[in-house]
Amino acid sequence: MSLRTQPVSNRFSKIGEAYKGSRLSLLADHPLSTYYLIMGSTLLLLGLGLVMVLSASSVESVRISGSAYTLAQRQTLFAVAGVIALIFAARSSIQFWRKTAWIFLAGAFVLLVLVLFIGDEVAGQRNWIEIIGPFKLQPSEFAKLALVIWGAEVLTRKDRHIPTWRNILVPILPVAGIMMILVLLEGDFGNTLMLGAILCGILFSAGIPFRLFALFGGFGLFSVWLLTLAAPYRMERITNWLNPDSDRLGFGWQVAQGQYALGTGGLWGVGLGGSREKWGSLPEAHTDFIFPVIGEELGLVGTSAVLLLFGILAFSIFRLSKNSQEPFVRLAAAGVGSWIVIQAVINIGAVLGLLPVTGVPLPLVSYGGSSLVPTLFAIGMLLACARNEPGARRIIRRRQTASAMRRR
Repeated sequence: MSLRTQPVSNRFSKIGEAYKGSRLSLLADHPLSTYYLIMGSTLLLLGLGLVMVLSASSVESVRISGSAYTLAQRQTLFAVAGVIALIFAARSSIQFWRKTAWIFLAGAFVLLVLVLFIGDEVAGQRNWIEIIGPFKLQPSEFAKLALVIWGAEVLTRKDRHIPTWRNILVPILPVAGIMMILVLLEGDFGNTLMLGAILCGILFSAGIPFRLFALFGGFGLFSVWLLTLAAPYRMERITNWLNPDSDRLGFGWQVAQGQYALGTGGLWGVGLGGSREKWGSLPEAHTDFIFPVIGEELGLVGTSAVLLLFGILAFSIFRLSKNSQEPFVRLAAAGVGSWIVIQAVINIGAVLGLLPVTGVPLPLVSYGGSSLVPTLFAIGMLLACARNEPGARRIIRRRQTASAMRRR
Protein backbone atom coordinates (compact mmCIF):
# COMPACT_ATOMS: atom_id res chain seq x y z
CA MET A 1 0.00 0.00 0.00
CA SER A 2 1.45 3.37 -0.97
CA LEU A 3 1.66 6.26 1.43
CA ARG A 4 -1.05 8.12 -0.48
CA THR A 5 -3.58 5.32 0.03
CA GLN A 6 -2.81 4.69 3.68
CA PRO A 7 -5.18 6.01 6.39
CA VAL A 8 -4.21 9.36 7.89
CA SER A 9 -3.66 7.78 11.32
CA ASN A 10 -1.15 5.33 9.80
CA ARG A 11 0.71 8.17 8.13
CA PHE A 12 1.03 10.07 11.37
CA SER A 13 2.15 6.95 13.21
CA LYS A 14 4.85 6.37 10.59
CA ILE A 15 5.96 9.98 10.89
CA GLY A 16 6.04 9.59 14.68
CA GLU A 17 8.10 6.41 14.46
CA ALA A 18 10.51 8.10 12.06
CA TYR A 19 10.83 11.03 14.44
CA LYS A 20 11.47 8.81 17.44
CA GLY A 21 14.41 7.21 15.68
CA SER A 22 15.78 10.43 14.22
CA ARG A 23 18.74 12.46 15.43
CA LEU A 24 16.38 15.35 16.24
CA SER A 25 14.44 13.08 18.59
CA LEU A 26 17.63 11.94 20.30
CA LEU A 27 18.69 15.54 20.80
CA ALA A 28 15.27 16.59 22.12
CA ASP A 29 15.16 13.66 24.57
CA HIS A 30 18.70 14.25 25.83
CA PRO A 31 18.64 14.99 29.60
CA LEU A 32 20.63 18.21 29.05
CA SER A 33 18.60 19.42 26.06
CA THR A 34 16.51 21.79 28.18
CA TYR A 35 19.69 23.26 29.66
CA TYR A 36 21.23 23.85 26.23
CA LEU A 37 18.02 25.27 24.77
CA ILE A 38 17.66 27.80 27.59
CA MET A 39 21.33 28.75 27.43
CA GLY A 40 21.49 28.96 23.63
CA SER A 41 18.33 31.02 23.10
CA THR A 42 19.28 33.36 25.96
CA LEU A 43 22.77 34.06 24.64
CA LEU A 44 21.49 34.55 21.08
CA LEU A 45 18.86 37.05 22.25
CA LEU A 46 21.47 38.80 24.39
CA GLY A 47 23.91 39.03 21.47
CA LEU A 48 21.23 40.32 19.12
CA GLY A 49 20.18 42.84 21.75
CA LEU A 50 23.71 44.20 22.11
CA VAL A 51 24.03 44.66 18.35
CA MET A 52 20.63 46.36 18.05
CA VAL A 53 21.21 48.62 21.06
CA LEU A 54 24.45 49.76 19.40
CA SER A 55 22.50 50.62 16.26
CA ALA A 56 19.30 51.99 17.80
CA SER A 57 20.99 54.11 20.49
CA SER A 58 23.69 55.76 18.37
CA VAL A 59 21.74 58.96 17.63
CA GLU A 60 20.50 59.36 21.22
CA SER A 61 23.99 58.57 22.50
CA VAL A 62 25.48 61.38 20.41
CA ARG A 63 22.85 63.75 21.73
CA ILE A 64 23.54 63.08 25.41
CA SER A 65 27.30 62.43 25.40
CA GLY A 66 28.77 63.38 22.04
CA SER A 67 29.76 59.77 21.28
CA ALA A 68 27.73 57.23 19.31
CA TYR A 69 28.98 54.38 21.51
CA THR A 70 28.30 55.57 25.08
CA LEU A 71 24.94 53.83 25.59
CA ALA A 72 26.15 50.69 23.81
CA GLN A 73 29.21 50.57 26.09
CA ARG A 74 26.97 50.84 29.15
CA GLN A 75 24.75 48.06 27.83
CA THR A 76 27.85 45.92 27.31
CA LEU A 77 28.80 46.50 30.96
CA PHE A 78 25.28 45.51 32.00
CA ALA A 79 25.54 42.38 29.85
CA VAL A 80 28.89 41.40 31.38
CA ALA A 81 27.47 41.89 34.88
CA GLY A 82 24.39 39.89 33.89
CA VAL A 83 26.41 37.01 32.46
CA ILE A 84 28.50 36.89 35.64
CA ALA A 85 25.26 36.77 37.64
CA LEU A 86 23.96 34.05 35.31
CA ILE A 87 27.09 31.92 35.78
CA PHE A 88 26.93 32.33 39.57
CA ALA A 89 23.24 31.44 39.60
CA ALA A 90 23.75 28.44 37.30
CA ARG A 91 26.42 27.06 39.65
CA SER A 92 24.21 27.42 42.74
CA SER A 93 22.14 24.66 44.28
CA ILE A 94 18.38 24.57 44.64
CA GLN A 95 18.84 24.66 48.40
CA PHE A 96 20.69 27.97 48.07
CA TRP A 97 17.67 29.55 46.39
CA ARG A 98 15.26 28.16 48.94
CA LYS A 99 17.36 29.33 51.89
CA THR A 100 17.81 32.85 50.52
CA ALA A 101 14.19 33.37 49.41
CA TRP A 102 13.29 35.53 52.42
CA ILE A 103 16.49 37.58 51.96
CA PHE A 104 15.48 38.36 48.37
CA LEU A 105 11.99 39.35 49.53
CA ALA A 106 13.27 41.60 52.34
CA GLY A 107 15.76 43.29 50.01
CA ALA A 108 13.05 43.92 47.42
CA PHE A 109 10.74 45.53 49.99
CA VAL A 110 13.54 47.75 51.32
CA LEU A 111 14.28 49.01 47.81
CA LEU A 112 10.59 49.50 46.96
CA VAL A 113 10.05 51.62 50.07
CA LEU A 114 13.34 53.47 49.68
CA VAL A 115 12.60 54.57 46.11
CA LEU A 116 9.46 56.38 47.28
CA PHE A 117 11.61 58.71 49.39
CA ILE A 118 14.90 59.10 47.54
CA GLY A 119 13.95 57.97 44.04
CA ASP A 120 14.52 60.01 40.89
CA GLU A 121 11.51 60.90 38.77
CA VAL A 122 11.74 59.97 35.09
CA ALA A 123 8.82 60.58 32.70
CA GLY A 124 6.45 61.09 35.64
CA GLN A 125 7.49 57.88 37.42
CA ARG A 126 9.49 57.86 40.66
CA ASN A 127 10.97 54.41 40.19
CA TRP A 128 14.74 54.91 39.95
CA ILE A 129 17.44 55.06 42.62
CA GLU A 130 20.64 56.79 41.56
CA ILE A 131 23.70 54.60 42.14
CA ILE A 132 26.65 56.47 40.68
CA GLY A 133 26.78 58.90 37.80
CA PRO A 134 24.45 57.82 34.98
CA PHE A 135 23.84 54.36 36.51
CA LYS A 136 20.47 53.91 38.19
CA LEU A 137 18.61 51.04 39.83
CA GLN A 138 14.94 50.20 39.24
CA PRO A 139 13.68 48.28 42.32
CA SER A 140 10.54 47.00 40.59
CA GLU A 141 12.68 44.84 38.28
CA PHE A 142 14.35 43.16 41.26
CA ALA A 143 10.95 42.78 42.91
CA LYS A 144 9.95 40.43 40.06
CA LEU A 145 12.92 38.18 40.78
CA ALA A 146 12.20 38.23 44.52
CA LEU A 147 8.53 37.32 43.98
CA VAL A 148 9.50 34.32 41.83
CA ILE A 149 11.98 32.90 44.35
CA TRP A 150 9.97 33.63 47.48
CA GLY A 151 6.64 32.59 45.97
CA ALA A 152 8.08 29.27 44.77
CA GLU A 153 9.58 28.61 48.20
CA VAL A 154 6.39 29.42 50.13
CA LEU A 155 4.16 27.29 47.90
CA THR A 156 6.69 24.44 47.95
CA ARG A 157 6.36 24.30 51.73
CA LYS A 158 2.55 24.30 51.39
CA ASP A 159 2.52 21.83 48.48
CA ARG A 160 0.11 19.36 50.08
CA HIS A 161 -2.39 22.01 51.16
CA ILE A 162 -2.49 24.40 48.18
CA PRO A 163 -6.17 23.89 47.13
CA THR A 164 -7.54 25.43 50.36
CA TRP A 165 -8.43 29.12 50.54
CA ARG A 166 -6.40 29.76 53.65
CA ASN A 167 -3.16 28.38 52.26
CA ILE A 168 -3.53 30.40 49.04
CA LEU A 169 -4.43 33.71 50.68
CA VAL A 170 -1.77 33.58 53.40
CA PRO A 171 0.88 34.75 52.91
CA ILE A 172 1.57 34.89 49.17
CA LEU A 173 -1.41 36.98 48.04
CA PRO A 174 -1.11 39.71 50.71
CA VAL A 175 2.65 39.99 50.21
CA ALA A 176 2.34 40.13 46.43
CA GLY A 177 -0.51 42.63 46.75
CA ILE A 178 1.57 44.96 48.95
CA MET A 179 4.45 44.65 46.52
CA MET A 180 2.20 45.62 43.60
CA ILE A 181 0.81 48.59 45.54
CA LEU A 182 4.33 49.86 46.25
CA VAL A 183 5.26 49.57 42.57
CA LEU A 184 2.03 51.31 41.60
CA LEU A 185 2.82 54.18 43.99
CA GLU A 186 5.96 54.76 41.93
CA GLY A 187 3.74 55.24 38.89
CA ASP A 188 4.99 52.02 37.25
CA PHE A 189 1.81 50.45 35.90
CA GLY A 190 3.64 48.11 33.50
CA ASN A 191 5.68 46.31 36.15
CA THR A 192 2.63 46.15 38.40
CA LEU A 193 0.98 44.08 35.67
CA MET A 194 4.11 41.97 35.38
CA LEU A 195 4.08 41.16 39.10
CA GLY A 196 0.47 40.07 38.71
CA ALA A 197 1.44 37.89 35.74
CA ILE A 198 4.24 36.23 37.72
CA LEU A 199 1.88 35.56 40.61
CA CYS A 200 -0.69 33.98 38.28
CA GLY A 201 1.98 31.83 36.64
CA ILE A 202 3.18 30.48 39.97
CA LEU A 203 -0.34 29.85 41.27
CA PHE A 204 -1.36 28.15 38.02
CA SER A 205 1.62 25.81 38.25
CA ALA A 206 0.75 25.15 41.89
CA GLY A 207 -2.60 23.78 40.72
CA ILE A 208 -5.09 26.14 42.33
CA PRO A 209 -8.73 25.68 41.24
CA PHE A 210 -9.83 27.51 38.09
CA ARG A 211 -12.71 29.16 39.94
CA LEU A 212 -10.16 31.10 41.98
CA PHE A 213 -8.44 32.20 38.78
CA ALA A 214 -11.77 33.51 37.53
CA LEU A 215 -12.17 35.47 40.76
CA PHE A 216 -8.62 36.88 40.56
CA GLY A 217 -9.10 37.74 36.89
CA GLY A 218 -12.30 39.63 37.57
CA PHE A 219 -10.72 41.52 40.45
CA GLY A 220 -7.67 42.31 38.32
CA LEU A 221 -9.74 43.69 35.43
CA PHE A 222 -11.77 45.80 37.85
CA SER A 223 -8.55 47.16 39.39
CA VAL A 224 -7.12 48.00 35.95
CA TRP A 225 -10.35 49.82 35.09
CA LEU A 226 -10.18 51.89 38.29
CA LEU A 227 -6.50 52.70 37.78
CA THR A 228 -7.19 53.75 34.19
CA LEU A 229 -9.95 56.11 35.33
CA ALA A 230 -7.66 57.56 38.01
CA ALA A 231 -4.91 58.58 35.56
CA PRO A 232 -5.85 60.65 32.48
CA TYR A 233 -2.74 59.59 30.54
CA ARG A 234 -3.68 55.91 30.96
CA MET A 235 -7.17 56.68 29.67
CA GLU A 236 -5.61 58.44 26.68
CA ARG A 237 -3.52 55.34 25.93
CA ILE A 238 -6.58 53.09 26.09
CA THR A 239 -8.60 55.48 23.92
CA ASN A 240 -5.81 55.72 21.35
CA TRP A 241 -5.43 51.93 21.34
CA LEU A 242 -9.13 51.48 20.64
CA ASN A 243 -9.08 54.21 17.98
CA PRO A 244 -5.51 54.54 16.57
CA ASP A 245 -6.46 57.37 14.18
CA SER A 246 -7.83 59.62 16.93
CA ASP A 247 -4.49 61.17 17.96
CA ARG A 248 -1.63 60.04 15.72
CA LEU A 249 0.30 63.28 16.36
CA GLY A 250 -0.11 62.98 20.14
CA PHE A 251 -0.47 59.81 22.23
CA GLY A 252 -0.54 57.68 19.09
CA TRP A 253 2.70 59.06 17.66
CA GLN A 254 5.04 56.42 19.11
CA VAL A 255 2.95 53.45 17.97
CA ALA A 256 2.43 54.99 14.54
CA GLN A 257 6.15 55.57 14.03
CA GLY A 258 6.90 52.06 15.25
CA GLN A 259 4.50 50.62 12.69
CA TYR A 260 6.06 52.79 9.96
CA ALA A 261 9.46 51.36 10.88
CA LEU A 262 8.17 47.79 10.69
CA GLY A 263 6.42 48.51 7.41
CA THR A 264 9.47 49.98 5.68
CA GLY A 265 11.72 47.05 6.64
CA GLY A 266 10.21 44.63 4.15
CA LEU A 267 11.57 41.11 4.00
CA TRP A 268 15.29 41.75 4.50
CA GLY A 269 15.29 45.26 6.04
CA VAL A 270 17.17 48.40 5.05
CA GLY A 271 20.41 47.08 6.54
CA LEU A 272 22.01 47.11 9.96
CA GLY A 273 22.48 50.72 11.09
CA GLY A 274 20.26 52.09 8.32
CA SER A 275 17.17 52.91 10.39
CA ARG A 276 15.64 56.34 9.69
CA GLU A 277 13.14 56.26 12.57
CA LYS A 278 15.89 56.26 15.20
CA TRP A 279 16.92 59.79 14.10
CA GLY A 280 14.29 61.30 16.36
CA SER A 281 10.98 60.19 14.87
CA LEU A 282 10.64 57.11 17.11
CA PRO A 283 10.83 57.84 20.88
CA GLU A 284 12.58 55.23 23.06
CA ALA A 285 14.02 53.49 19.99
CA HIS A 286 16.68 51.66 22.04
CA THR A 287 14.47 50.77 25.02
CA ASP A 288 10.77 49.94 24.85
CA PHE A 289 10.51 50.32 21.04
CA ILE A 290 13.63 48.48 19.91
CA PHE A 291 11.52 45.84 18.13
CA PRO A 292 10.47 48.26 15.33
CA VAL A 293 14.14 49.13 14.74
CA ILE A 294 14.88 45.42 14.38
CA GLY A 295 12.06 45.18 11.86
CA GLU A 296 13.25 48.23 9.95
CA GLU A 297 16.91 47.21 9.76
CA LEU A 298 16.65 43.42 9.61
CA GLY A 299 13.19 43.10 8.11
CA LEU A 300 10.75 40.27 8.55
CA VAL A 301 13.67 37.85 8.79
CA GLY A 302 15.02 39.68 11.85
CA THR A 303 11.70 39.98 13.67
CA SER A 304 10.89 36.34 12.89
CA ALA A 305 14.25 35.32 14.36
CA VAL A 306 13.44 37.22 17.55
CA LEU A 307 10.03 35.57 17.82
CA LEU A 308 11.56 32.15 17.14
CA LEU A 309 14.18 32.61 19.86
CA PHE A 310 11.55 33.72 22.37
CA GLY A 311 9.47 30.71 21.35
CA ILE A 312 12.40 28.34 21.97
CA LEU A 313 13.13 29.99 25.31
CA ALA A 314 9.48 29.77 26.37
CA PHE A 315 9.21 26.12 25.26
CA SER A 316 12.34 25.10 27.16
CA ILE A 317 11.37 26.94 30.36
CA PHE A 318 7.84 25.55 30.47
CA ARG A 319 9.19 22.12 29.53
CA LEU A 320 11.41 22.32 32.62
CA SER A 321 8.40 23.32 34.71
CA LYS A 322 6.26 20.49 33.32
CA ASN A 323 8.80 17.68 33.58
CA SER A 324 10.47 18.51 36.89
CA GLN A 325 9.66 16.36 39.91
CA GLU A 326 10.93 19.05 42.28
CA PRO A 327 8.06 21.40 43.37
CA PHE A 328 10.34 24.43 43.77
CA VAL A 329 11.75 24.00 40.25
CA ARG A 330 8.27 23.58 38.79
CA LEU A 331 6.98 26.74 40.44
CA ALA A 332 10.09 28.88 39.87
CA ALA A 333 10.24 27.92 36.19
CA ALA A 334 6.56 28.79 35.76
CA GLY A 335 7.16 32.18 37.40
CA VAL A 336 10.19 33.06 35.28
CA GLY A 337 8.51 31.75 32.12
CA SER A 338 5.41 33.88 32.78
CA TRP A 339 7.64 36.88 33.46
CA ILE A 340 9.66 36.65 30.23
CA VAL A 341 6.91 35.45 27.88
CA ILE A 342 4.16 37.82 29.01
CA GLN A 343 6.55 40.79 29.10
CA ALA A 344 7.68 40.00 25.54
CA VAL A 345 4.05 39.63 24.42
CA ILE A 346 3.07 42.95 26.03
CA ASN A 347 6.04 44.77 24.50
CA ILE A 348 5.63 43.38 20.98
CA GLY A 349 1.83 43.60 21.16
CA ALA A 350 2.06 47.30 22.02
CA VAL A 351 4.42 47.92 19.10
CA LEU A 352 2.02 46.20 16.70
CA GLY A 353 -0.98 48.07 18.12
CA LEU A 354 -2.56 44.90 19.44
CA LEU A 355 -2.20 45.98 23.09
CA PRO A 356 -2.01 49.35 24.87
CA VAL A 357 1.45 50.78 25.55
CA THR A 358 2.52 50.00 29.13
CA GLY A 359 6.22 50.89 29.03
CA VAL A 360 7.83 47.49 29.65
CA PRO A 361 11.07 46.63 27.80
CA LEU A 362 11.68 43.65 25.55
CA PRO A 363 13.47 41.09 27.76
CA LEU A 364 17.17 40.49 27.00
CA VAL A 365 17.04 42.84 24.01
CA SER A 366 16.09 46.36 25.15
CA TYR A 367 18.59 48.76 26.72
CA GLY A 368 18.71 48.84 30.52
CA GLY A 369 20.72 47.10 33.21
CA SER A 370 17.94 47.04 35.80
CA SER A 371 15.92 44.82 33.48
CA LEU A 372 18.78 42.82 31.96
CA VAL A 373 20.69 41.74 35.06
CA PRO A 374 17.71 40.34 37.07
CA THR A 375 16.43 38.54 33.96
CA LEU A 376 19.79 36.85 33.36
CA PHE A 377 20.04 36.04 37.07
CA ALA A 378 16.61 34.38 36.95
CA ILE A 379 17.57 32.41 33.84
CA GLY A 380 20.76 31.33 35.60
CA MET A 381 18.60 29.94 38.41
CA LEU A 382 16.67 27.90 35.84
CA LEU A 383 19.94 26.61 34.38
CA ALA A 384 20.90 25.45 37.88
CA CYS A 385 17.53 23.71 38.13
CA ALA A 386 18.01 22.06 34.73
CA ARG A 387 21.50 20.87 35.72
CA ASN A 388 20.07 19.30 38.87
CA GLU A 389 17.52 17.13 37.10
CA PRO A 390 18.32 13.43 37.78
CA GLY A 391 19.27 12.53 34.21
CA ALA A 392 21.34 15.68 33.79
CA ARG A 393 23.22 15.04 37.05
CA ARG A 394 24.18 11.54 35.90
CA ILE A 395 25.57 12.82 32.61
CA ILE A 396 27.48 15.67 34.31
CA ARG A 397 29.02 13.25 36.84
CA ARG A 398 29.93 10.87 34.02
CA ARG A 399 31.64 13.68 32.11
CA GLN A 400 33.47 14.87 35.22
CA THR A 401 34.69 11.34 35.92
CA ALA A 402 35.87 10.90 32.32
CA SER A 403 37.62 14.28 32.40
CA ALA A 404 39.38 13.40 35.68
CA MET A 405 40.54 10.06 34.25
CA ARG A 406 41.94 11.78 31.14
CA ARG A 407 43.89 14.23 33.31
CA ARG A 408 45.39 11.34 35.28
